[in-house]
Amino acid sequence: MKIEILGTGCKKCNDLEVVVKSAIAKVGGFHSVEKVDDPLKIMNYGVMSTPGLVIDGVVKSTGKLLSLEEVLELMDKKA
Repeated sequence: MKIEILGTGCKKCNDLEVVVKSAIAKVGGFHSVEKVDDPLKIMNYGVMSTPGLVIDGVVKSTGKLLSLEEVLELMDKKA
């Protein structure tokens, strides 16, 4: 599973990265995590409000800091 965190370095963006990494540690397995901070790449996803969460190329959330449980649910729906 490829997970991308869209954001230019704001606190919520950094916090979402921590939450995503905690979720991955909890479920195990191999998942790649990439932090995307290039505004052009973020706009290519159609995201206007960060942080954004993209799982395997599909935007799952924008503009809010997700909880661990919310990230796990989004990962489970993909798995």
